[in-house]
Amino acid sequence: MEGNSESEDGNQLVEIGSLKVPIRLVRDSAEEILFLWSLQQPTLSKQNALVGQSSLRLNLEACGQRVIISQSPSSMTTPGVTGAVMWDSGIVLAKFLEHAVDSGFLLLQTKKIVELGSGCGLAGCIAALLGAQVILTDLPDRLKLLRKNVEANINAGGRGTHGSASVRELTWGDYPDLDLIDPPPDYVIASDVIYSEGAVTDLLETLKQLCGMQTTVILTGELRNDVVLECFLELAMKDFTLGRVYQEHWDPDYRSSRVVMLVLVKKSQEVVVES
Repeated sequence: MEGNSESEDGNQLVEIGSLKVPIRLVRDSAEEILFLWSLQQPTLSKQNALVGQSSLRLNLEACGQRVIISQSPSSMTTPGVTGAVMWDSGIVLAKFLEHAVDSGFLLLQTKKIVELGSGCGLAGCIAALLGAQVILTDLPDRLKLLRKNVEANINAGGRGTHGSASVRELTWGDYPDLDLIDPPPDYVIASDVIYSEGAVTDLLETLKQLCGMQTTVILTGELRNDVVLECFLELAMKDFTLGRVYQEHWDPDYRSSRVVMLVLVKKSQEVVVES
């Protein structure tokens, strides 16, 4: 890479994949973790400040309409179930997609998108309302709520030029169904999927299977466990070029110091250095 444009914190600024904003290139996982926790100080901010996890519904104005996402707070008592309610990282991702399209950072019209660990499905629904052809995926026991939200917000009809949304079962580490990978998606999106070291290997295997040479991955996550995130960064950098999106490029009304946004592309893709 030539040019060596730098941010105020001294790190190289690049454009990665189809996201047309300069972002911070991640070169060292331990350094990035130290920087994130010292700069953003996530433990000092309120958790879930953007959502209401005790409510049966989350109401959000997006894409010129009211999006209503059903939640199942009672399911949170089941060990391992986190996708039954919204988290800050999910709403940050959803509103970032809308903001990025409105600002010209992203073009989603007619693009194929696969969402991993969709949970309640907010980000995938927003992407469909922005014109994308979205496949929302999760584990078998999470699909009933996911389908309900897709039907309510996308497949009810009458919204004009929006795209489409369908729901598929996908277990990370298993080989994806053919319609997920042929043709490869233009984008893979996910929120709050970096939550345990045990899941990181399977998540990255699925990302490698899904991603073609032109696929851009956009992930948001809650800053809870520095060990787990460092593990993900370290393993991801073996196969992907990785960067972090500064909050100045997020929707100004949906930002949180407890959330990080990452962009990944397979290493053989060209990375544009800002001059």
